[in-house]
Order: sequence, then structure tokens, then C-alpha cells
Amino acid sequence: MQSTKQEFTVGAVQDFLLQIGRVVNAGSVELAIFRTSDGAVYAIENRSPHPKGGPLAEGIVSGYYLYDPLYDWKIDLRSGEVQAPDHGKVATYPVVLDGDLVKVSL
Repeated sequence: MQSTKQEFTVGAVQDFLLQIGRVVNAGSVELAIFRTSDGAVYAIENRSPHPKGGPLAEGIVSGYYLYDPLYDWKIDLRSGEVQAPDHGKVATYPVVLDGDLVKVSL
């Protein structure tokens, strides 16, 4: 069975401030979009992998890592992997910059 990806335009690059998360809805998925200090844009599901859950968009970004705002878990924005000693994974989604537009594939 072949899955089809949907592409959503979630805003313009300038809509996403450096190192500040922004919540965007793409279809039925709530995303947290981050632009790192080098200008790269990442999209992750806006849900903490911590057993108690919680939003991620308000987390602190340092380099390619996001610090969960509730539990201080360190999450790699590139892979979604939670860093040791904690463990878990956040869903990540491919981002394409099309001129000034930010597009996310689900």
C-alpha cells in the first residue's frame, strides 16, 4: 500500500523568528516550527515524548537542540531523538524552502 505525502505551506521564512518556536496546524497535525540561528527550519510534532506529554513550541533552542519547556529533555531537531539520559522520540517532518515559503510534508 503506497502512502501519499501532503505538502502544506506553513508560512514565509520571515514569519519564523530565530530560535523561537511557532505553532502551526498542517492538516490534522499540530506542528512546532523552529528556525535555528543558522537559518535552518525544522518541523516537529508539538507534543513532548515525555509520558505526561505537553507542548514543545515554547522550548528553548540551542544549536540543533530543543529543550522541552516542561521537563528539560534535550531533543535533536534533526532526528527527533531525545538525548541521554532520557529517551524517546518526537515525530519530525521534512521542510522545504521554496523561495520565501516554508513547506512541510506530512
